[in-house]
Amino acid sequence: MKTLLSSLRQLRRYPSALGGVVLIFFFVVLSLYAVITVPYSEAVRIWSDHGERLATPRLARPVWFDWFTSERLPRTIVAGLADEEATLTEEPLEDGMKRVEAVIPIEYHYDGFPSELRMTMGWSFEPDVPRPLVSVYWRKPDGELILITEDVRTRGAQTVYIETLEELNARLEMRPRFGLFAVDRTVPREEREAMQGTYELIVQGEMREGHSLDDVSLTVYGRVHGAAGTDHRRRDLLLPILWGAPIGLTFGILAAIGAQMSTFVLAGIGTWFGGKLERAFLWITQVNIILPMLPILIMISHLYSPRIWTILGLVIALNIFSGSMFGYRAMFLQLKESPYFESAQAYGAGNFRIIFRYLLPRIAPTLLPQFVMIVPTFVFLEATLSVLGLGDPYLPTWGKMINDGYNQGALQMGHYYWIVQPAILLMGLGFGFALVGYALDRIFNPRLREL
Repeated sequence: MKTLLSSLRQLRRYPSALGGVVLIFFFVVLSLYAVITVPYSEAVRIWSDHGERLATPRLARPVWFDWFTSERLPRTIVAGLADEEATLTEEPLEDGMKRVEAVIPIEYHYDGFPSELRMTMGWSFEPDVPRPLVSVYWRKPDGELILITEDVRTRGAQTVYIETLEELNARLEMRPRFGLFAVDRTVPREEREAMQGTYELIVQGEMREGHSLDDVSLTVYGRVHGAAGTDHRRRDLLLPILWGAPIGLTFGILAAIGAQMSTFVLAGIGTWFGGKLERAFLWITQVNIILPMLPILIMISHLYSPRIWTILGLVIALNIFSGSMFGYRAMFLQLKESPYFESAQAYGAGNFRIIFRYLLPRIAPTLLPQFVMIVPTFVFLEATLSVLGLGDPYLPTWGKMINDGYNQGALQMGHYYWIVQPAILLMGLGFGFALVGYALDRIFNPRLREL
């Protein structure tokens, strides 16, 4: 143990190893932050629940895109009756009727146009009574009043996607997200500018006493959102950015421990006993090396759609008899012939006591560099399956993020952030483990230490 600790202290001699340790520490902290702030069950629910995403814009770039432009790109604005500036007035009329008007101000101080507009209304009314008709208007900062929709038959709760209103499109002769915010609607599209200032959403209607307008809200979807942007399903990509770290690290570390420890122990047992057992292990290893692991995993994932733990078990099983078996066997053969083990046999030590008490611990330090360097291999393997659409369908991971971006044409649409962010994180994780692994290899391998 002391020898191992003293060897690890030598990492300080290698600046590259210190850089790798910093990278690994960053991903460990990122993993802990993800697990603490968004528990596993909550992350899966948010990733698959459409209701969680209604207030999120579709295909919005990260907010840091503003750093590379001279404009202030629009953020998402949600305004409603609950705002202090909003007003709701009721004016009594004849025959038990009343006029209701709700005015909701929206402060818009951005250089570009929004991506979508969504309005929701909630009403209370008596049964078996004709529902009132309402009209919705839009007042711009310069005072221009635009009719959005007229004589809408109300119901308990309703959602209006303003962008899809054909009559409004015809009146404005352009998409509402441009027409409702443009300074001048007569100029060509590439020359239009968004008018900044205070807009007002006005809802008017006449209804009977006993009917009431409970809620009105307007969501003006922006073009940038959050630290990582959003995808085509309005999902905040910060969630897979965060949760990709613990999933990737856990998968890579557990697969490396399971596969390398199994190979190490079996190599020691086979080398010590020799004979048919050793020949059987070598034959299985030779066959397993020939078998293409990735196509096998693709076939199994395609046929059974396994969860992440099933994939992990398959990866460990397919890597037990890996090429490392030959390397460990060569080291065990040299160690087996030493007088030390002859003495252990002479005083009556059993075979398994010699293997697990004396043989394996002698070679164990050499396992550390191999273990560290193989972790990113398994991380990339899990990401590869997810990129191919064969990973766990319920988990937000880096590979799943790249797969969604590729399938939705993110690169063609200019949404590079969707694919570049997880790709950078995958490369950073692999680079960190590689730097530490190569430094450890130089420390534990005497031949490399002399170079």
